[in-house]
Amino acid sequence: MYAFLKKRYIIPVVAGGLLYVGASFRNDFFEIAKQIEIFTTMFKTVNMNYVDETNPGELMDKAIKNMLMELDPYTVYFNEQDVVKFKINNTGEYTGIGAMITRKEGKLIIKEPYKNYPADKAGLKAGDEIVQIGDVNLSDFKDDASQLLKGSKNAKIDIKYLRQGKTNNTTLVLEEVDLKAVPFFSKIDDKTGYIVLSQFNAKASQETKQALEKLKAEGAEKIILDLRGNPGGLLGEAVNICNLFVPSGETIVTTKSHIEKHNNTYRTSRAPVDTEIPLVILVDGRSASASEIVAGALQDLDRAVVVGARSFGKGLVQRPIDLTYGTQVKVTISRYYTPSGRCIQALDYAHKDKDGKAIRTDEKNYNAFKTRKGRTVYDGGGIQPDVELSETKLSAITEALVKNDGIFNYVTRYYYKNPSLGDKIPTITDADYADFKKFLKDQKFAFDTETEQAMKKTLEAAKKEKIDEDIKNEVQQLLTALQKSDETQLNKHQAEIKELILDEIIKRYQYKEGLYQYYTKNNSEIKKATALLNNPAEYNKILLR
Repeated sequence: MYAFLKKRYIIPVVAGGLLYVGASFRNDFFEIAKQIEIFTTMFKTVNMNYVDETNPGELMDKAIKNMLMELDPYTVYFNEQDVVKFKINNTGEYTGIGAMITRKEGKLIIKEPYKNYPADKAGLKAGDEIVQIGDVNLSDFKDDASQLLKGSKNAKIDIKYLRQGKTNNTTLVLEEVDLKAVPFFSKIDDKTGYIVLSQFNAKASQETKQALEKLKAEGAEKIILDLRGNPGGLLGEAVNICNLFVPSGETIVTTKSHIEKHNNTYRTSRAPVDTEIPLVILVDGRSASASEIVAGALQDLDRAVVVGARSFGKGLVQRPIDLTYGTQVKVTISRYYTPSGRCIQALDYAHKDKDGKAIRTDEKNYNAFKTRKGRTVYDGGGIQPDVELSETKLSAITEALVKNDGIFNYVTRYYYKNPSLGDKIPTITDADYADFKKFLKDQKFAFDTETEQAMKKTLEAAKKEKIDEDIKNEVQQLLTALQKSDETQLNKHQAEIKELILDEIIKRYQYKEGLYQYYTKNNSEIKKATALLNNPAEYNKILLR
């Protein structure tokens, strides 16, 4: 009788739950349909009645992209042209000029030509400004100019470019460009192998495995995996790279979402290459996403010692979803969690400050977790290295120099003043550094640190509001004092700035490969990682072995 009564009362409760879910779904569906109808009606009305001729495609493109900006910077819409670029990043293959280019203040600048690819073969150098592509003058072209540099294999593209104030002409012949996930690997000493992993495209684990096996065949008994500056990529490749060092069946990452189908556990499924070889992973503030999965998982499993500076803190997972007419949306579908259970997401995009910026998780609110052997690790702000190195984290003044191309532009001038340097590694003397500071002053270089930007906004507001002249003068004096402090900061952080100047110089003469080769003997982080690997007692102590 009790069982019967129990059934009588349970069934209505379950049914009620189903009704609630159904009603919730219907309400959501109605709200979405309602808003789509409002937007469609508005979009048609504006395009049919606006005083000037509109571009519906451009308007819609901007509307969608601006709408998604309210969520997080990783949920983005790709129009047909964007889809092509997105596929390039994931596959590592495309037909193009083989160079990193950037557009700043309307100028299309070659940032780095890759060795033996079309841009390099055509004689283009870092710092060259492309001013015309074919018949298109870029001063009049407001769209994505890099699209003009794409085409079929062996297609020829005539370009004009400025170099040190002089106009030059050249012809690019397009070819397949293979973007390597592992652009460099080498032995540092008789027993230590070094692998640079720069991105997580579809070839990442395959190239890392090949490098690891070759280094082992050459006698490497210890490995440094360099993830500094690696922005991430494919989650599956992160799992496969971990699998090189841990057995099949290990949980590497779990993803969690309020949508059930996006909750997944990713485990290793292949035979490893080496589960015992001592391993150090280098990270910095630009190591993100898949880089943090690898570093975090191998740290949690006590399989590697992480060295460097705290990583970026991106614990969100995206998935591309195809839309109509060849478009696509990349949506943040879940958060990822390392084996210990931590999510290292640093910014909370659900809560923003008065300026609309996502709030950073306060270190006081980090939660503690335990690695497999009981070491304490924390969530909330990227992967904290087991061994933190002060030199891995750049100062604010140096970040400003990198961001605003102060070092890049100085080295461009240096390169043409020293054409015969070749394979020689110069020494950046105090006289060179004084020349660098003079260059910045002559160019009226704007550091635009966060403090300076805030002061400039205050000064602009003071002028607009026509506040008391004395207050305005005080703000101007503070801004002037801040700018004078830049000189002090340049002197204080001279050593790290000199290193970056030298890095850029080496890259100009010897390409990225030459810079990596230089790192194997001279980079302080690599030296300290090597020293740790050469000290088994210290290495094992960190991992509680």
